[in-house]
Amino acid sequence: MITSKQRAYLRSLANNISPIFQLGKNGIEEAFLNQIESALEARELIKISVLENSGQDTREASDKICEAIGCEGVQVIGNKIVLYKQSLKKPKIELPKGK
Repeated sequence: MITSKQRAYLRSLANNISPIFQLGKNGIEEAFLNQIESALEARELIKISVLENSGQDTREASDKICEAIGCEGVQVIGNKIVLYKQSLKKPKIELPKGK
């Protein structure tokens, strides 16, 4: 679990990144989750765009993805989701300590 200070730091980092995935009409499938997991291992912080035809609320989609792969939902704003998961092999992002 990340603290609010860490969440704010991750949000500031996410401002500069573009969405690398789109959640569309196929919804959250196993293959989609595998791709997200691989991207999180490589980048640690990713942004996903939720299309209107996905039939899912952006918050719902974020919660489902986080539950399925054990990542942190950093932010849901509009139709964008920001996710974070520390890399097991090569951690890049240094989170601020404390509360």
